[in-house]
Amino acid sequence: MAAVFGRRLRRGAVTTAVAAAAVAALAASQAPGVTDVPRDERAGASGATPPPEDSATGNSPYYTDLPPLNTPVPPTGAPNGGDDKTEAGLPATVLDAYKKAEASLATSQPGCKLPWELLAAIGKVESGQARGGQVDANGTTLASIRGPVLDGNGFAKITDTDNGAYDGDETHDRAVGPMQFIPSTWATWAQDGNADGKKDPNNIYDAALAAGRYLCANDRDLSVEADLHKAILSYNRSTDYLNTVLSWLEYYRKGTHEVPDGTGVLPNDRSDGNGIGNGPSASPSPTPTPPASGSPSPKPPKPGDDKPSEPGNNGGGSGGPTTPPTGGGGSETPKPNPTPTDRVASLEDAGTGKLAATAGDAFAERVEVRTESASGSAVAKAKVKFAIVGDTDARFPGGATSATVTTSASGKATAPVVKAGEKAGEFTVRATVVGRSLPGLDYTATVTARQADALARTSDKALTCEPGKEFADQVEVKATYKGVAADRVAATATMIKSAADATANDKGPYFKGADGKPARTLKALKTDANGVLKLPKMYADDAAGTYLLRVTTVGGATLTVELKVAAPAA
Repeated sequence: MAAVFGRRLRRGAVTTAVAAAAVAALAASQAPGVTDVPRDERAGASGATPPPEDSATGNSPYYTDLPPLNTPVPPTGAPNGGDDKTEAGLPATVLDAYKKAEASLATSQPGCKLPWELLAAIGKVESGQARGGQVDANGTTLASIRGPVLDGNGFAKITDTDNGAYDGDETHDRAVGPMQFIPSTWATWAQDGNADGKKDPNNIYDAALAAGRYLCANDRDLSVEADLHKAILSYNRSTDYLNTVLSWLEYYRKGTHEVPDGTGVLPNDRSDGNGIGNGPSASPSPTPTPPASGSPSPKPPKPGDDKPSEPGNNGGGSGGPTTPPTGGGGSETPKPNPTPTDRVASLEDAGTGKLAATAGDAFAERVEVRTESASGSAVAKAKVKFAIVGDTDARFPGGATSATVTTSASGKATAPVVKAGEKAGEFTVRATVVGRSLPGLDYTATVTARQADALARTSDKALTCEPGKEFADQVEVKATYKGVAADRVAATATMIKSAADATANDKGPYFKGADGKPARTLKALKTDANGVLKLPKMYADDAAGTYLLRVTTVGGATLTVELKVAAPAA
């Protein structure tokens, strides 16, 4: 790592020698000293063959930039006074892909405990988060990202395995896409993360999910340090790589924020000495054609301005996307077509109904909006962010407070289902267009406390007691709402003066408060999961007579119970 800091200091980078030493110490404190990984830990899941060179990337070069010493603030705000171009800012689509991969694996492989921050750390060192989020509305990189040719000249030697279908090279393999898979590894671990029917290593949704599955191989539990280190080393077998990824993992865990696609911070230093270069290529990423069994694969289209870069060039893999050659004849570079995001002029409601739910239930209605161009036509493939705002414990699936949705062909985006928490009251669901400073739409959502419309005793046994004694039986009631058990409904129990006077009595039966003194009103009671509420023990003072206990719930359910205090018959 010393060489890396040396390059940064000679160049007059942002860190000082003291800061560099401190970051190096941080990385060293996270390193486990592992220099080898057992063969069984390098293999894929379900008996998959280990990738060439025992790594997902073929041990291709990677970015060695380390996070700043100042940690980011929590996700509620951007660090450094709101400057979005900071290391803690992650491009919206890239961040969404990481979180969706985490959610998917939490269901399919819950024992792995994959944190999305690990995918972000690997994405940072492999491609600078897809070159700062240079992706289209579907998550596919705007320009191909390819690593150097793995011909053994300073790198591993891996002869061609895909007939150039993914990496454009029919002689040797190259790492491909934002997560830098070599073709042979992609053939084993390829995923369709955005459900578009394709498995494309150049798509951040597909690549992030594939990377997650790769890291979870061999039943690893990534909450265990040893398994975490083995997983990272299986991606690139270098202790320096391990330390770099761990540094970014720690940094991202302390807080990140979302920035528009294409505005992420680009890295500078690479392990082979080459930086990221002069910006993204204007040529689109080719659609890969997976190798067919028993026959060579057709190569993807290769425009003249999308030639593979060689080691030391400014393009390729962890060194960034391929840079097109300079055009001749003084011709100007044609302007790219406006992206869906650029075309959005307004965000309109698409018929969202009233948002109301009972605590603990899912909202029946979902927020639906429509993106429109300046002419009023629908804009497809734009990204809309839905966020839950306010003092509430309502959440989107997976416990998320925000979700990004791509608009359909009709320009519509529908928010995921919101599930109400236990906190009653109002909050806001806010819709905004990702990457545009346009007015958003706010929708008021209301959570009503759980309620019951009926109460009944679970026993008809008479409740009697001698003066100065304890009632032998406790009052137990069951609450229902529309005939169904009403769970976790708030209730109040009061020893009332009479059927016509519901104020608390000053004599007769009582409960005992926390201080052991008589209490004739109990609040903050709740029914259990079956709608049942069992009241505490009751006691009688010396006043004989017939008394009333009244139980009420949120929703208006009321039950009055008769209590008798009398001396035993002679």
